[in-house]
Amino acid sequence: MSFLAIDIGNTRLKWALYAHDAAPGSAPLQHGAVFLENIDRLAEEDWRGLAAPDRVLGSNVAGDAVRRRVEEQMEHWDLTPRWVVPSAEAAGIRNGYDHPTRLGADRWVAVIGAHAHARKRGFDGPVLTVMVGTAVTVDALSSDGQFLGGLILPGHGIMLRALEGGTAGLRVPTGEVRSFPTNTSDALTTGGTFAITGAIERMHRLLRQREGREPLLLMTGGAGWKVAPALDVAHELVEGLIFDGLLALQARG
Repeated sequence: MSFLAIDIGNTRLKWALYAHDAAPGSAPLQHGAVFLENIDRLAEEDWRGLAAPDRVLGSNVAGDAVRRRVEEQMEHWDLTPRWVVPSAEAAGIRNGYDHPTRLGADRWVAVIGAHAHARKRGFDGPVLTVMVGTAVTVDALSSDGQFLGGLILPGHGIMLRALEGGTAGLRVPTGEVRSFPTNTSDALTTGGTFAITGAIERMHRLLRQREGREPLLLMTGGAGWKVAPALDVAHELVEGLIFDGLLALQARG
């Protein structure tokens, strides 16, 4: 018996196949990733020869049309996947969003995964969950399991394309992060990085002040490695927080 976890983001679909009794933090039996434009080849390529899973649970932020394309690639398995819809409470987390169902599924699942990751290592304090991808999200979780809210801001690529499109003479750079940039490429790269790390550090400070203790900062997402070296607070890169969240939800049925 096996469980297939699916994470559909704004750019790529990532999937991981687990043993049916896998817990958050478990290594997948198989895994992969495809860009959204290549979803229609999943059945013939990535999932060809993959034994039919018993259950499928997915997180999707790319819209209904993409979800339907993914479901078409599962038709040969003759099963119905489930998709996460944020709720008022799940897997030990209470959702403090004004309208809980309007919270992005990826943010909800990542916070659940971060909570599971923290508790597994014996940490019972507040957790700050950061996802760095096409967009950047910074979400706060209290010590007693209340999702407090968080930030959404543009990722590096969006920031740089906005500057390129709205400013004469600027081009997307291949610069480095410098304390005091002395060329345009470094200035653009550093500006984008500091905008992201500054938001993370501010939320970290606010969460620490609210909870009265140091938060655990967990960072995930394909571009997390770009941001992490410039972050001035203790943090940990965790590759599969969304998968950990899906595993936690799956365990709760």
